[in-house]
This record gives sequence, structure tokens and C-alpha cells, in this order.
Amino acid sequence: MIDAMRSIVSLISHATVALAGSLAVAGCSLSPQPDHDTAATTPERLEARIHKVHRFDPQAFTQGLELDGDRLLVSTGFYGESGMFSMEVGNAPQQRTPLAPELFGEGITKTGDHIWQLTWRDGIAFKRDATTFQQLGTVSYEGEGWGLCHFDDRIIMSNGSDELIIRDPESFDERSRIRVTNQGNGVSNLNELECVPNDPATGKDTIYANVFLSTDIMRIDATTGAVTGIIDASNIPNNAVADSNNVLNGIAWIPGSDRFYITGKRWPDLYEVTFVSKMSNHGQS
Repeated sequence: MIDAMRSIVSLISHATVALAGSLAVAGCSLSPQPDHDTAATTPERLEARIHKVHRFDPQAFTQGLELDGDRLLVSTGFYGESGMFSMEVGNAPQQRTPLAPELFGEGITKTGDHIWQLTWRDGIAFKRDATTFQQLGTVSYEGEGWGLCHFDDRIIMSNGSDELIIRDPESFDERSRIRVTNQGNGVSNLNELECVPNDPATGKDTIYANVFLSTDIMRIDATTGAVTGIIDASNIPNNAVADSNNVLNGIAWIPGSDRFYITGKRWPDLYEVTFVSKMSNHGQS
């Protein structure tokens, strides 16, 4: 009986080896294919190096931040405080344009000669003249509105989930969605966004996203949604009045450079920073 059992075990072992060999010859074609970034290496670990500090509006509940030439475009939120304004870096706000008090403002982005401005739970996007901020129209959308940024041919919108919505820059119609993942795992609470075409850091179109209630900023491949870098911005001082709402939120790329402006909700400061490897940040200048 024991010999018979050994024979059975031997046959099973030989069959297993033969099957393994067949799979190897076939290139293991039965193996599941990974998502875009499942097989990727761990995202680069970065942090912010502060180069300059500029004054900012401490009353601004910052929801959107974008550089347009020499002026910053800022959108603000909170009921009764929502709107947008422009400012030269370090100077007082100009062109304040309020929203109705029952609306909660969110992100903005400028595309061509107009600006799109989101609302949080009202499902309304405002289209404004980029010079005067005059309202040109409104568009409805489903779900919440959080952050906006754009490339020449598309708008990127966040809604607090792990998805980014691709929209038409003229009509605001939804084209598609991409899921943001860190080594295959979804990354949610994506908030204020900044689009960097042909990013000097990656050589690709890249999206930078604040993560709500966190001091992390995600660097995201704009095509695949894969997180390629995680920026620890906890070293940036939060000098706002103590309030759980007054968190890091606001990132604007300075075109032609590797620098960004960073701020937060009701922060009195605007920081000019670069993102560097944690291993190389031995000082500030």
C-alpha cells in the first residue's frame, strides 16, 4: 500500500514538473496581466524645499490656485465667502468676484480666453471671461466638484474620489476618466490640482494633487493615473489661525522652471518651493 501511494505521489510530482515546464515554454501566458503601475517601483519620495515666502490673503479659503502670466488666479470656498480674485505675487488681491452666498466655491482653471470655476455640491461650473471675470455661462455636472487644472487639449477635474475626470476645455463635457493608483491601490481625496505639461521632473504630462486633510502631494502620470512621486509637504509652516479647516490646499506651477507656489486655506503665506528627494534636502535657500 505504501509503495502504491509513493507511485501516485511520484506520478503527481512528474505531472507538476511537466506542467510547470510547459508554462515556462509558453511564456507563462496564463499569468494575470498587471495594471499600468502594479509592477512599477515604489513612487519616488520627495519633500518641499522652501526658497521664498510671500504674503498671501489670510481670509482666502483657498480652493484653486493657478499662475496666469504675472498674476495668480485664486478661487475661494465656504458659504458666504466663495468667489475668486487675482493678485500679483506678494501684493493685495484684486478683481474680487463673489459667488452667491448659498454656493460653495471650488477649483478653477484658465483655458484660452476663459476660466472655469467649480462648485462643491451644487453641480454647477461657471464659465468666465479670463480678463474681466464676467460670467459667460454655466454648465451642469454630476457629483461633487473639487479641483481643476488643464493641458492644452483637456481639463482635469477631481471630485474627492480616486478618479480624475477628463473634460472638454470648451464645452466642459466629460470625455473619460482615469483612476489614480499607488502600486495598484486607489488614492482618494484628491483635491486641488496642477497640470504640468512635459514636466521637467518626469518628461511626461503630469498632474500634482493635494490630498485632502493631508500634507502629502501626489505626482501623477496624466496618461495612466499611476502615482510616480509622493511629496511630503509637512515641513511647510501652517501659520493660519488654528482651525481644522485651515489645511494645505493650493499648488501652482511656475512655467519654465521647476518651482511651484504652495499655500493653504486661510494661510497668510505663499511659499515658493521645489520638490527634491528626501535624501538631498539638506538645507533651504
